[in-house]
Amino acid sequence: MNLKEKVDLDNLPKHIAVIMDGNGRWAKQRGGLRIFGHQSAITAVRETVESAAELGVQYLTLYAFSTENWKRPAVEVSALMQLLVSTIRKETATLNKNNIRLQTIGNTDSLPASCQRELYEAIELTKQNTRMTLVLALSYSGRWDITQAMQRLAHEVGQGNIKEDAINEAAVEQYLSTAGMPDPELLIRTSGEQRISNFLLWQLAYTELYITELLWPDFRKEHLYEAIISYQRRERRFGKTSEQLTK
Repeated sequence: MNLKEKVDLDNLPKHIAVIMDGNGRWAKQRGGLRIFGHQSAITAVRETVESAAELGVQYLTLYAFSTENWKRPAVEVSALMQLLVSTIRKETATLNKNNIRLQTIGNTDSLPASCQRELYEAIELTKQNTRMTLVLALSYSGRWDITQAMQRLAHEVGQGNIKEDAINEAAVEQYLSTAGMPDPELLIRTSGEQRISNFLLWQLAYTELYITELLWPDFRKEHLYEAIISYQRRERRFGKTSEQLTK
């Protein structure tokens, strides 16, 4: 039995989030520039997206570019933006072929105009697809997400549209960039780093974490299966006891 056959299709996480880490180290190990690692990571993205869709995962969110990434050397950021534009342009047809819808979360207004144009065009061209939603987190941070949600909520309170005592978790979630999406049940992080790096801080409250030492450019469909199988072996209690879950 291969790994894919071991995945319980009746117990899939509806939403998987991925921190794609290790591109720079992967390139350095091979004597190349960091952008070489980013370019080599495209295969990992493609395999992960297509494999998740084949299994029946409903949402896949990839942490593609954080707000902190703007602090990197200008040459690397510029190369990353160019790579983003060319990749979106090339992959849109594949997304449509696989019936995958593209969405984005993050402060995308801070992206270069060419990136915004390609991104929104791809979102428009794939909006009717229903098999899976691929979410790119671009210029994103969890603190930014919560902050902008609070700002919007405060505005609504100021306008008299919402009463202060009506603000609860459900109300906050409506103003997060992930509104309408289920919270991730599984977070995969490559490169062995054991932190969530300001990613989906609100949404990861009860998410199962899967950390692998593998660097992202080496990640393939078999590794996705391994992560899902690990998730399926865990007991999701949400604060309850094991005994309560069996009643």
